[in-house]
Amino acid sequence: MIGKAWEMPVVPDPVVKLVRRSSEPVAAQTLRSTAAAVIAFVVALWLSPEPAPLTAPLTALLVVQVTLYATLTTGIRRVNAVVAGVLIASAFSSLVGLTWWSLGLTILTSLVIGRFVRVNEFVPEVAISAMLVLGVSRVADTAWDRVLETLIGAVVGLLFNLLFAPPVWVQSAGESIEGLAGRMGRLFRDIGDELAGHIPVERAAARLHEARRLDHDIVEVDASLRQAEDSLRWNPRVQEGLLSRVVLRTGLDTLEICAVVLRVLSRTLTDLAKHRTDEPLFPADVAAPLDALLRDVALAIESFAVLITTQVSANAQEAEDALTRALEQSGLHRETVAHLLLDKVREHPRQWQLHGAVLAEIDRILDELDVEKRSVRLVEELDRHSREQRERFPRLDAFKRRLRGTSPRGAGDFLDP
Repeated sequence: MIGKAWEMPVVPDPVVKLVRRSSEPVAAQTLRSTAAAVIAFVVALWLSPEPAPLTAPLTALLVVQVTLYATLTTGIRRVNAVVAGVLIASAFSSLVGLTWWSLGLTILTSLVIGRFVRVNEFVPEVAISAMLVLGVSRVADTAWDRVLETLIGAVVGLLFNLLFAPPVWVQSAGESIEGLAGRMGRLFRDIGDELAGHIPVERAAARLHEARRLDHDIVEVDASLRQAEDSLRWNPRVQEGLLSRVVLRTGLDTLEICAVVLRVLSRTLTDLAKHRTDEPLFPADVAAPLDALLRDVALAIESFAVLITTQVSANAQEAEDALTRALEQSGLHRETVAHLLLDKVREHPRQWQLHGAVLAEIDRILDELDVEKRSVRLVEELDRHSREQRERFPRLDAFKRRLRGTSPRGAGDFLDP
Protein backbone atom coordinates (compact mmCIF):
# COMPACT_ATOMS: atom_id res chain seq x y z
CA MET A 1 0.00 0.00 0.00
CA ILE A 2 1.07 3.59 -0.47
CA GLY A 3 1.25 4.29 3.23
CA LYS A 4 3.80 1.53 3.59
CA ALA A 5 5.82 2.74 0.62
CA TRP A 6 6.24 6.08 2.37
CA GLU A 7 7.58 4.53 5.55
CA MET A 8 11.19 4.89 6.61
CA PRO A 9 13.49 2.31 8.21
CA VAL A 10 12.91 1.56 11.86
CA VAL A 11 14.87 3.92 14.10
CA PRO A 12 15.42 3.31 17.84
CA ASP A 13 13.24 5.50 20.04
CA PRO A 14 16.16 7.29 21.81
CA VAL A 15 17.61 8.27 18.45
CA VAL A 16 14.25 9.56 17.23
CA LYS A 17 13.83 11.66 20.40
CA LEU A 18 17.35 13.04 20.07
CA VAL A 19 16.80 14.04 16.44
CA ARG A 20 13.49 15.68 17.23
CA ARG A 21 14.99 17.57 20.15
CA SER A 22 17.96 18.83 18.15
CA SER A 23 15.92 19.85 15.10
CA GLU A 24 13.24 21.91 16.80
CA PRO A 25 12.11 24.23 13.97
CA VAL A 26 11.62 27.38 16.05
CA ALA A 27 15.01 27.18 17.73
CA ALA A 28 16.73 26.20 14.49
CA GLN A 29 15.17 29.07 12.58
CA THR A 30 16.13 31.56 15.30
CA LEU A 31 19.74 30.47 15.21
CA ARG A 32 19.80 30.49 11.40
CA SER A 33 18.40 34.02 11.19
CA THR A 34 20.89 35.28 13.75
CA ALA A 35 23.83 33.62 12.01
CA ALA A 36 22.82 34.93 8.58
CA ALA A 37 22.45 38.49 9.88
CA VAL A 38 25.86 38.41 11.60
CA ILE A 39 27.57 36.97 8.52
CA ALA A 40 25.97 39.64 6.32
CA PHE A 41 27.18 42.36 8.70
CA VAL A 42 30.74 41.01 8.69
CA VAL A 43 30.82 40.74 4.89
CA ALA A 44 29.42 44.27 4.56
CA LEU A 45 32.16 45.59 6.87
CA TRP A 46 34.71 44.20 4.41
CA LEU A 47 33.05 45.43 1.22
CA SER A 48 31.19 48.60 2.19
CA PRO A 49 32.83 51.91 3.16
CA GLU A 50 30.11 52.53 5.75
CA PRO A 51 31.27 52.13 9.38
CA ALA A 52 27.94 50.55 10.44
CA PRO A 53 26.37 48.77 7.42
CA LEU A 54 23.15 47.77 9.19
CA THR A 55 21.18 47.50 5.95
CA ALA A 56 23.00 44.25 5.11
CA PRO A 57 21.89 42.31 8.22
CA LEU A 58 18.43 43.83 7.85
CA THR A 59 18.12 42.45 4.34
CA ALA A 60 19.54 39.09 5.37
CA LEU A 61 16.89 38.81 8.08
CA LEU A 62 14.17 39.54 5.54
CA VAL A 63 15.53 37.13 2.94
CA VAL A 64 16.23 34.16 5.24
CA GLN A 65 12.69 32.87 5.40
CA VAL A 66 11.27 29.97 7.35
CA THR A 67 11.57 27.67 4.33
CA LEU A 68 13.89 27.38 1.33
CA TYR A 69 10.89 27.55 -1.00
CA ALA A 70 9.76 30.84 0.53
CA THR A 71 13.28 32.23 0.33
CA LEU A 72 13.64 31.48 -3.38
CA THR A 73 10.13 32.61 -4.29
CA THR A 74 9.99 35.82 -2.22
CA GLY A 75 13.65 36.79 -1.93
CA ILE A 76 13.68 38.85 -5.13
CA ARG A 77 10.57 40.77 -4.13
CA ARG A 78 12.02 41.49 -0.72
CA VAL A 79 15.25 42.76 -2.25
CA ASN A 80 13.25 45.01 -4.58
CA ALA A 81 11.35 46.36 -1.60
CA VAL A 82 14.49 47.14 0.36
CA VAL A 83 16.30 48.71 -2.61
CA ALA A 84 13.28 50.88 -3.42
CA GLY A 85 13.08 52.03 0.19
CA VAL A 86 16.80 52.83 0.27
CA LEU A 87 16.64 54.92 -2.90
CA ILE A 88 13.54 56.81 -1.71
CA ALA A 89 15.11 57.57 1.67
CA SER A 90 18.36 58.72 0.07
CA ALA A 91 16.49 61.08 -2.27
CA PHE A 92 14.48 62.64 0.53
CA SER A 93 17.48 62.98 2.85
CA SER A 94 19.35 64.96 0.21
CA LEU A 95 16.40 67.26 -0.49
CA VAL A 96 14.66 68.02 2.80
CA GLY A 97 16.36 66.15 5.63
CA LEU A 98 14.51 64.44 8.47
CA THR A 99 11.45 66.25 9.83
CA TRP A 100 8.01 65.11 10.85
CA TRP A 101 6.47 66.12 7.53
CA SER A 102 9.33 64.69 5.45
CA LEU A 103 8.99 61.42 7.35
CA GLY A 104 5.28 61.29 6.54
CA LEU A 105 5.96 62.17 2.91
CA THR A 106 8.64 59.47 2.72
CA ILE A 107 6.25 56.83 4.06
CA LEU A 108 3.48 57.93 1.68
CA THR A 109 5.83 57.89 -1.30
CA SER A 110 7.23 54.51 -0.33
CA LEU A 111 3.79 52.93 -0.06
CA VAL A 112 2.74 54.37 -3.41
CA ILE A 113 5.92 53.40 -5.26
CA GLY A 114 5.81 49.97 -3.64
CA ARG A 115 2.67 49.26 -5.66
CA PHE A 116 4.55 49.79 -8.92
CA VAL A 117 7.79 47.87 -8.29
CA ARG A 118 6.08 44.48 -8.07
CA VAL A 119 6.85 43.63 -4.48
CA ASN A 120 3.29 42.40 -3.88
CA GLU A 121 2.75 41.67 -0.17
CA PHE A 122 6.02 43.37 0.80
CA VAL A 123 4.86 46.94 0.12
CA PRO A 124 5.15 47.88 3.84
CA GLU A 125 8.80 46.81 3.78
CA VAL A 126 9.53 49.57 1.27
CA ALA A 127 8.43 52.15 3.84
CA ILE A 128 10.17 50.30 6.69
CA SER A 129 13.47 50.24 4.81
CA ALA A 130 13.10 53.91 3.88
CA MET A 131 12.51 54.92 7.52
CA LEU A 132 15.46 52.91 8.79
CA VAL A 133 17.82 54.34 6.18
CA LEU A 134 16.43 57.84 6.68
CA GLY A 135 17.26 57.60 10.34
CA VAL A 136 20.89 56.60 9.86
CA SER A 137 21.69 58.38 6.58
CA ARG A 138 21.01 61.98 5.57
CA VAL A 139 23.50 62.27 2.75
CA ALA A 140 22.61 61.29 -0.80
CA ASP A 141 26.18 60.10 -1.43
CA THR A 142 25.49 57.04 0.75
CA ALA A 143 22.64 55.81 -1.47
CA TRP A 144 24.75 53.43 -3.51
CA ASP A 145 26.48 52.23 -0.35
CA ARG A 146 23.07 51.31 1.06
CA VAL A 147 22.17 49.55 -2.18
CA LEU A 148 25.45 47.61 -1.97
CA GLU A 149 24.66 46.61 1.61
CA THR A 150 21.22 45.50 0.52
CA LEU A 151 22.66 43.28 -2.20
CA ILE A 152 25.22 41.86 0.23
CA GLY A 153 22.50 40.96 2.70
CA ALA A 154 20.35 39.41 -0.04
CA VAL A 155 23.20 37.29 -1.42
CA VAL A 156 24.24 36.15 2.06
CA GLY A 157 20.65 35.25 2.92
CA LEU A 158 20.13 33.25 -0.27
CA LEU A 159 23.46 31.43 -0.02
CA PHE A 160 22.88 30.70 3.65
CA ASN A 161 19.59 28.97 2.89
CA LEU A 162 21.11 27.06 -0.02
CA LEU A 163 24.10 25.84 2.01
CA PHE A 164 22.23 25.30 5.28
CA ALA A 165 18.78 24.02 4.42
CA PRO A 166 16.00 25.36 6.65
CA PRO A 167 14.30 23.00 9.11
CA VAL A 168 11.41 20.82 8.02
CA TRP A 169 8.18 21.75 9.81
CA VAL A 170 6.47 18.39 9.33
CA GLN A 171 6.62 17.48 13.01
CA SER A 172 4.79 20.61 14.16
CA ALA A 173 2.18 20.15 11.42
CA GLY A 174 1.77 16.52 12.46
CA GLU A 175 1.24 17.54 16.07
CA SER A 176 -1.42 20.02 14.94
CA ILE A 177 -3.21 17.33 12.92
CA GLU A 178 -3.09 14.85 15.80
CA GLY A 179 -4.36 17.56 18.16
CA LEU A 180 -7.32 18.20 15.87
CA ALA A 181 -8.09 14.48 15.67
CA GLY A 182 -7.84 14.24 19.46
CA ARG A 183 -10.40 17.02 19.94
CA MET A 184 -12.74 15.36 17.47
CA GLY A 185 -12.32 12.02 19.25
CA ARG A 186 -13.13 13.54 22.65
CA LEU A 187 -16.27 15.13 21.24
CA PHE A 188 -17.44 11.80 19.82
CA ARG A 189 -16.91 10.14 23.20
CA ASP A 190 -18.68 12.94 25.06
CA ILE A 191 -21.66 12.61 22.72
CA GLY A 192 -21.72 8.84 23.24
CA ASP A 193 -21.70 9.22 27.03
CA GLU A 194 -24.90 11.26 26.91
CA LEU A 195 -26.99 9.06 24.61
CA ALA A 196 -28.53 6.86 27.30
CA GLY A 197 -29.80 9.66 29.53
CA HIS A 198 -32.06 12.63 29.15
CA ILE A 199 -30.18 15.47 27.44
CA PRO A 200 -31.49 19.03 27.79
CA VAL A 201 -31.61 20.93 24.55
CA GLU A 202 -29.12 23.43 25.95
CA ARG A 203 -26.49 20.73 26.47
CA ALA A 204 -27.04 19.28 23.01
CA ALA A 205 -26.74 22.78 21.56
CA ALA A 206 -23.48 23.25 23.48
CA ARG A 207 -22.10 20.13 21.80
CA LEU A 208 -23.17 21.57 18.47
CA HIS A 209 -21.31 24.82 19.14
CA GLU A 210 -18.25 22.81 20.17
CA ALA A 211 -18.40 20.94 16.88
CA ARG A 212 -18.70 24.23 14.99
CA ARG A 213 -15.59 25.57 16.74
CA LEU A 214 -13.60 22.81 15.04
CA ASP A 215 -13.68 25.03 11.96
CA HIS A 216 -11.34 27.47 13.70
CA ASP A 217 -9.02 24.62 14.64
CA ILE A 218 -8.94 23.45 11.03
CA VAL A 219 -7.90 26.93 9.88
CA GLU A 220 -4.97 26.89 12.31
CA VAL A 221 -3.95 23.37 11.30
CA ASP A 222 -4.16 24.37 7.64
CA ALA A 223 -1.75 27.27 8.25
CA SER A 224 0.68 24.95 10.01
CA LEU A 225 0.40 22.43 7.17
CA ARG A 226 1.06 25.09 4.53
CA GLN A 227 4.28 25.97 6.32
CA ALA A 228 5.23 22.29 6.41
CA GLU A 229 4.45 21.92 2.70
CA ASP A 230 6.69 24.87 1.87
CA SER A 231 9.48 23.43 3.99
CA LEU A 232 9.34 20.21 1.96
CA ARG A 233 9.59 21.96 -1.41
CA TRP A 234 13.07 22.09 -2.93
CA ASN A 235 14.59 20.98 0.36
CA PRO A 236 17.70 18.80 -0.19
CA ARG A 237 17.12 17.11 3.16
CA VAL A 238 13.83 15.63 1.92
CA GLN A 239 13.80 12.73 -0.55
CA GLU A 240 10.04 12.24 -1.01
CA GLY A 241 8.77 15.76 -0.52
CA LEU A 242 5.83 15.45 -2.92
CA LEU A 243 4.59 12.20 -1.40
CA SER A 244 4.87 13.65 2.11
CA ARG A 245 2.92 16.76 1.11
CA VAL A 246 0.19 14.73 -0.57
CA VAL A 247 -0.15 12.38 2.41
CA LEU A 248 -0.53 15.25 4.86
CA ARG A 249 -2.79 17.38 2.67
CA THR A 250 -5.19 14.58 1.74
CA GLY A 251 -5.21 13.49 5.37
CA LEU A 252 -6.25 16.93 6.54
CA ASP A 253 -8.92 17.03 3.82
CA THR A 254 -10.32 13.79 5.20
CA LEU A 255 -10.36 15.11 8.76
CA GLU A 256 -12.05 18.29 7.57
CA ILE A 257 -14.82 16.25 5.97
CA CYS A 258 -15.17 14.24 9.18
CA ALA A 259 -15.44 17.48 11.15
CA VAL A 260 -18.23 18.67 8.87
CA VAL A 261 -20.10 15.39 9.31
CA LEU A 262 -19.56 15.60 13.07
CA ARG A 263 -21.17 19.03 13.05
CA VAL A 264 -24.14 17.66 11.10
CA LEU A 265 -24.40 14.73 13.53
CA SER A 266 -24.43 17.14 16.46
CA ARG A 267 -27.17 19.13 14.78
CA THR A 268 -29.22 15.96 14.24
CA LEU A 269 -28.91 15.01 17.91
CA THR A 270 -29.85 18.57 18.92
CA ASP A 271 -33.00 18.34 16.80
CA LEU A 272 -33.77 14.98 18.37
CA ALA A 273 -33.30 16.47 21.86
CA LYS A 274 -35.92 19.10 21.06
CA HIS A 275 -38.50 16.33 20.58
CA ARG A 276 -37.34 14.16 23.53
CA THR A 277 -37.79 16.77 26.24
CA ASP A 278 -38.53 14.32 29.08
CA GLU A 279 -37.05 11.04 27.87
CA PRO A 280 -33.66 9.70 26.71
CA LEU A 281 -32.53 10.28 23.16
CA PHE A 282 -32.34 6.53 22.61
CA PRO A 283 -33.53 3.52 24.60
CA ALA A 284 -30.89 1.88 26.75
CA ASP A 285 -30.56 -1.17 24.49
CA VAL A 286 -29.78 1.14 21.52
CA ALA A 287 -27.72 3.73 23.39
CA ALA A 288 -25.09 1.21 24.57
CA PRO A 289 -24.08 -0.13 21.12
CA LEU A 290 -24.38 3.38 19.63
CA ASP A 291 -22.01 4.66 22.33
CA ALA A 292 -19.59 1.83 21.47
CA LEU A 293 -19.89 2.76 17.78
CA LEU A 294 -19.02 6.41 18.44
CA ARG A 295 -16.04 5.34 20.56
CA ASP A 296 -14.81 3.14 17.71
CA VAL A 297 -15.21 6.08 15.31
CA ALA A 298 -13.23 8.29 17.70
CA LEU A 299 -10.44 5.71 17.87
CA ALA A 300 -10.46 5.36 14.08
CA ILE A 301 -10.07 9.12 13.59
CA GLU A 302 -7.20 9.30 16.09
CA SER A 303 -5.47 6.28 14.53
CA PHE A 304 -5.92 7.82 11.09
CA ALA A 305 -4.19 11.00 12.24
CA VAL A 306 -1.27 9.02 13.68
CA LEU A 307 -1.00 7.03 10.45
CA ILE A 308 -0.66 10.06 8.19
CA THR A 309 1.77 11.90 10.46
CA THR A 310 4.20 9.17 11.47
CA GLN A 311 7.47 8.63 9.58
CA VAL A 312 8.74 5.57 11.43
CA SER A 313 7.66 2.30 9.85
CA ALA A 314 6.98 0.46 13.12
CA ASN A 315 4.69 3.23 14.33
CA ALA A 316 3.02 3.50 10.92
CA GLN A 317 2.24 -0.21 10.87
CA GLU A 318 0.91 -0.04 14.41
CA ALA A 319 -1.29 2.95 13.53
CA GLU A 320 -2.58 1.22 10.39
CA ASP A 321 -3.40 -1.91 12.36
CA ALA A 322 -5.21 0.18 14.97
CA LEU A 323 -7.17 1.98 12.26
CA THR A 324 -8.10 -1.30 10.59
CA ARG A 325 -9.29 -2.79 13.89
CA ALA A 326 -11.28 0.34 14.73
CA LEU A 327 -12.96 0.32 11.32
CA GLU A 328 -13.79 -3.37 11.63
CA GLN A 329 -15.28 -2.86 15.09
CA SER A 330 -17.17 0.17 13.83
CA GLY A 331 -18.64 -1.90 11.01
CA LEU A 332 -19.84 -4.58 13.43
CA HIS A 333 -21.37 -2.06 15.84
CA ARG A 334 -22.87 -0.18 12.93
CA GLU A 335 -24.79 -3.26 11.78
CA THR A 336 -26.02 -3.89 15.32
CA VAL A 337 -27.19 -0.30 15.70
CA ALA A 338 -28.86 -0.36 12.27
CA HIS A 339 -30.97 -3.39 13.16
CA LEU A 340 -31.89 -2.00 16.58
CA LEU A 341 -32.85 1.39 15.17
CA LEU A 342 -34.98 -0.28 12.51
CA ASP A 343 -36.81 -2.32 15.13
CA LYS A 344 -37.41 0.75 17.32
CA VAL A 345 -38.65 2.81 14.38
CA ARG A 346 -41.15 0.09 13.55
CA GLU A 347 -42.39 0.15 17.14
CA HIS A 348 -42.28 3.92 17.60
CA PRO A 349 -41.91 5.75 14.26
CA ARG A 350 -41.49 9.21 15.82
CA GLN A 351 -38.62 11.18 14.28
CA TRP A 352 -37.59 8.16 12.24
CA GLN A 353 -35.80 10.43 9.78
CA LEU A 354 -33.45 11.66 12.53
CA HIS A 355 -32.53 8.09 13.46
CA GLY A 356 -31.71 7.37 9.85
CA ALA A 357 -29.69 10.58 9.61
CA VAL A 358 -27.51 9.54 12.56
CA LEU A 359 -26.69 6.26 10.85
CA ALA A 360 -26.05 7.93 7.48
CA GLU A 361 -23.65 10.46 9.01
CA ILE A 362 -21.64 7.74 10.71
CA ASP A 363 -21.51 5.86 7.40
CA ARG A 364 -20.00 8.93 5.72
CA ILE A 365 -17.22 9.13 8.27
CA LEU A 366 -16.39 5.43 8.00
CA ASP A 367 -16.34 5.76 4.23
CA GLU A 368 -13.90 8.67 4.40
CA LEU A 369 -11.56 6.73 6.69
CA ASP A 370 -11.56 3.60 4.55
CA VAL A 371 -7.95 2.49 4.01
CA GLU A 372 -8.37 1.19 0.47
CA LYS A 373 -10.17 4.29 -0.75
CA ARG A 374 -7.45 6.44 0.77
CA SER A 375 -4.81 4.53 -1.20
CA VAL A 376 -6.73 5.20 -4.41
CA ARG A 377 -7.00 8.88 -3.49
CA LEU A 378 -3.23 9.12 -2.95
CA VAL A 379 -2.52 7.55 -6.34
CA GLU A 380 -4.91 9.98 -8.03
CA GLU A 381 -3.32 12.99 -6.31
CA LEU A 382 0.20 11.88 -7.20
CA ASP A 383 -0.80 11.37 -10.82
CA ARG A 384 -2.42 14.80 -10.89
CA HIS A 385 0.68 16.50 -9.49
CA SER A 386 2.89 14.63 -11.93
CA ARG A 387 0.68 15.58 -14.87
CA GLU A 388 0.56 19.25 -13.84
CA GLN A 389 4.35 19.29 -13.48
CA ARG A 390 4.79 17.87 -16.98
CA GLU A 391 2.34 20.36 -18.46
CA ARG A 392 3.94 23.30 -16.67
CA PHE A 393 7.53 22.40 -17.57
CA PRO A 394 7.34 20.19 -20.69
CA ARG A 395 10.92 20.79 -21.80
CA LEU A 396 12.35 20.03 -18.38
CA ASP A 397 10.27 16.85 -18.18
CA ALA A 398 11.42 15.78 -21.67
CA PHE A 399 15.04 16.43 -20.71
CA LYS A 400 14.72 14.34 -17.54
CA ARG A 401 13.09 11.50 -19.44
CA ARG A 402 15.88 11.51 -22.02
CA LEU A 403 18.46 11.30 -19.25
CA ARG A 404 16.63 8.40 -17.62
CA GLY A 405 15.48 6.81 -20.85
CA THR A 406 11.99 6.37 -19.39
CA SER A 407 8.42 7.27 -20.23
CA PRO A 408 6.58 10.19 -18.55
CA ARG A 409 6.44 9.85 -14.79
CA GLY A 410 3.38 8.63 -13.00
CA ALA A 411 2.53 8.03 -9.37
CA GLY A 412 4.66 4.89 -9.26
CA ASP A 413 7.83 6.89 -9.84
CA PHE A 414 7.35 8.68 -6.53
CA LEU A 415 7.21 5.37 -4.72
CA ASP A 416 10.44 3.87 -6.00
CA PRO A 417 12.86 2.92 -3.22
